[in-house]
Amino acid sequence: MEIYLDNASTTPVDPRVLEAMLPYFTEEYGNAESLHTKGQNARVAVDNARETIAKILNCSSDEIIFTSGGTESNNLAIFGAARANSKKGKHLIVSSVEHSSVRAPFKKLEEEGYEVTWLKVDKEGFINQTEVATNIRPETIFVSVMYANNEIGTIEPIAKIGKICRAKGVIFHTDACQAADSYDLDVEKLQVDMMTINASKVYGPKGAGVLYVKRGIKIEPLILGSTHENGLRAGTHNVPGIVGLGKAVELAIIGQAEKNTRLVNLRNKLIKGVLEKMPGSQLNGPNPFDPKYANTACPRLPNNTNFTFKGIEGQDLLLQLDNLGIYIGTGAACTVRTSKPSNVLHAIGLSSELIQSSVRMTLSKNTSETEIDHVLEILPGLIKKMRKRG
Repeated sequence: MEIYLDNASTTPVDPRVLEAMLPYFTEEYGNAESLHTKGQNARVAVDNARETIAKILNCSSDEIIFTSGGTESNNLAIFGAARANSKKGKHLIVSSVEHSSVRAPFKKLEEEGYEVTWLKVDKEGFINQTEVATNIRPETIFVSVMYANNEIGTIEPIAKIGKICRAKGVIFHTDACQAADSYDLDVEKLQVDMMTINASKVYGPKGAGVLYVKRGIKIEPLILGSTHENGLRAGTHNVPGIVGLGKAVELAIIGQAEKNTRLVNLRNKLIKGVLEKMPGSQLNGPNPFDPKYANTACPRLPNNTNFTFKGIEGQDLLLQLDNLGIYIGTGAACTVRTSKPSNVLHAIGLSSELIQSSVRMTLSKNTSETEIDHVLEILPGLIKKMRKRG
């Protein structure tokens, strides 16, 4: 039995998404900028995907910019807005638990002379909304806070942060890659000015993404060479990828509440089983069994768990489970090969030793209860054996 529990890293492509994409590889393969019939057929497909996504985000289709994925979208939002609005000032605000594709651009801007305020988080990964307001100055260009954390699943109060930014006249960007499959993406309700979405996190293809840019927000392009995407992203359209992205986002909102409920039940079963059966283990991020969440939904992604198993190496556990056909992660897949401690786990107060003992298990809409039962059968003995081995 193979069990894939690394869906925060990437999801399998939904068969319906693949079916929608296939004609644009071998039949309707034209360049969407070409004037002939083949090109115009491709253009219609791109426009339809743009309209589909715009409808779900409750925005205009010309506010949707197609990119190669979440990383490019985040880079375009951050560098683009900072450089286009530098006359206002050079102060930026970002949370301390962002994905590396957000952190790295902000660090680069610091090197270029921008001042960055890094918002601290509590032990569950939440930023203090009051600190957003108090740190905004006349020279602040924009704020960036992720919708849902890719490592510990924390859901930030994006709409409340957006309201603060809008009242202060500051641009607000959110990385919604992890949240897109589970939560409302209405940009008006959330009061966001820029939003990042990645196809590979919503059962779509790798290499396709979106940056929503509210009309009137000034950003500079990163890739030059043509007038594609309102002049903000040069390069031939990835038509199959864009079609797949549009279909994946469309499918994400169908039966979302029911899907979330099923995933929450499986997630909670996994959490309860680990914490009860494996002494010396802890859950990182919001705990759905905390009494304070008794009468409200726990603000954690429905599919996310992140555990620390004291006395073992997380990467060692990953490899041991891999040998058994169970696939998990030890953190953000984009940074795991660097062997650097997770900045997210560090930000919530874990020591370097505990960070090295942590793993992430993320479910998908295809995960079954039988699979969770199997993992809970395997883990206790494996952890015990690893601790004895030292």
